Amino acid sequence: MLLYIAGGAGSGKSAFAESQIVQSGLPAPLYIATMEPFGPEAEVRIARHRALRAGKGFTTVERPRSLETLPLPPNRPVLLEDLTNLFANEWFSPAREGAADRILTGLRRLKARTPLSVIVGNDLFSDGMDYPPDTLAYLQALAALIQETAALSDQVYEVVCGIPLRHK
Repeated sequence: MLLYIAGGAGSGKSAFAESQIVQSGLPAPLYIATMEPFGPEAEVRIARHRALRAGKGFTTVERPRSLETLPLPPNRPVLLEDLTNLFANEWFSPAREGAADRILTGLRRLKARTPLSVIVGNDLFSDGMDYPPDTLAYLQALAALIQETAALSDQVYEVVCGIPLRHK
């Protein structure tokens, strides 16, 4: 089963995603961390996420790129945190071409090889700002990736103020 969970910063989406893994009762969950620690703000967010999942049995794998080649141990639930960072890492790298296809290949592998995969994504579409062309191209490509991820997913949630809303 593949779940996609979206929400804004601080919405509670990560806590909800972790609860889906923990409540499944499946042993030895794998946490795929995609954030690259660029600067103090990123370090604070990473430390916060580590603290949130402490004691929940997760094994963390740092994977900022190349999800499609990640070796997957059999029969373990997976939480990928998060799709938005993963796509940004791929998009803003020299290997931009085919970034979305590589990620979708990785998501399909997760769905096929794990009993439960939970994918977290950030809502970057609500601020109403004007962006430079390269950033706008990234956002348009991200929107298309999210649509394909939602189509691939068995369940889709949006978390707002800590409240999960099921869309699919």
